[in-house]
Amino acid sequence: MNASTHQPDPLPSSWEEAHASLERIVRAMESGQLSLEESILKYREGVALVNWLRKVLLDAQQQISILESDLLKPFTLDAAPE
Repeated sequence: MNASTHQPDPLPSSWEEAHASLERIVRAMESGQLSLEESILKYREGVALVNWLRKVLLDAQQQISILESDLLKPFTLDAAPE
């Protein structure tokens, strides 16, 4: 497989899928069985996955911050209990 003709893998559909793919890439690279070209391709795939995972984490952190800001408002009673 030529690095210039390699088509990037589609983006993962979930955090778990991306994490599992990244673990497989790391194991493959650590095995020492990949050629230099294969290692470079796996490295590129890993970097793309790490970037995707970071974006998902940042998005989740922003959503949590928004939710917490709504939940952490001071509690006030609108009406006296009957």
